[in-house]
Amino acid sequence: MSDLSSDNRAITIALLTALIFVSLSLTQTMRGNDAREQVTRIVAQIQRADYEGDQVVMQRGYDDLKPFLEDKEFASRIRYWRGFAQWRRAINGFNDAVDPKELEQNLKLALDEFNIAMEKDPAFVDAKVGMISCLGYLAFINRQDQARAKELVGQIMPLVKQADEMAPENPRLIWVHGPILWNTPPERGGGQDKAIQNYRRGLEICSKIKASADPLEPSWGKPELMMTLAYCYLNAKAADVNAAEHYAREALEIVPYWHYVRDILLPPILAAKAKAQ
Repeated sequence: MSDLSSDNRAITIALLTALIFVSLSLTQTMRGNDAREQVTRIVAQIQRADYEGDQVVMQRGYDDLKPFLEDKEFASRIRYWRGFAQWRRAINGFNDAVDPKELEQNLKLALDEFNIAMEKDPAFVDAKVGMISCLGYLAFINRQDQARAKELVGQIMPLVKQADEMAPENPRLIWVHGPILWNTPPERGGGQDKAIQNYRRGLEICSKIKASADPLEPSWGKPELMMTLAYCYLNAKAADVNAAEHYAREALEIVPYWHYVRDILLPPILAAKAKAQ
């Protein structure tokens, strides 16, 4: 009997140990799923705030992601979206006449986040995309300081080369290529026509690829390409206001609450169109 009792106790202990292990595993999984859900919700708020030009919500999203920085599962993506929030605060700030010093601080914060994201995941091309754009805006802010601007541009080109080698058909990379081409003289391989061709190629690629089902993976780009084409066609030497209106309205079909396109870009397009008639 004593042997049977010992066997029963051993079995009971083994079962309890197994149950505790399963319970802990389930708890950890539930916590992980809950964290992902929270982060996904914050990221969606940041992206909507970007389109709406809501500086307060973008900053709040940046702050709200801080508790998840040490999550090993998606630390690089947390860093990316924190960088994205500050990057887009700066871009929207340019449109709303925010103090350049504040814009510069936003861009520096974004650069720090993108750099950490890149360190945590060297294959994460979108972190490089964010860095390229931020450095470009910083060069623009410091354009009166030629030495500083040159230093910043010097940091851009190696990143562009690396990103092009890794993901030449990334729509967001194609989007940040645009300003480089637009501001490069035709004799050096750039020009307005080249920039427009670049953006149109990005749209063609968007029509062929399937966006990631993971909301923490960047998949934006198509409406941004349309918006920038609208800007280019309005401001090109050979302006085409009909094309500009077409792409602006296409962008608004995708993002009807886009403050910049609806309230800042479309009105001068319509005014130019009315003047031409």
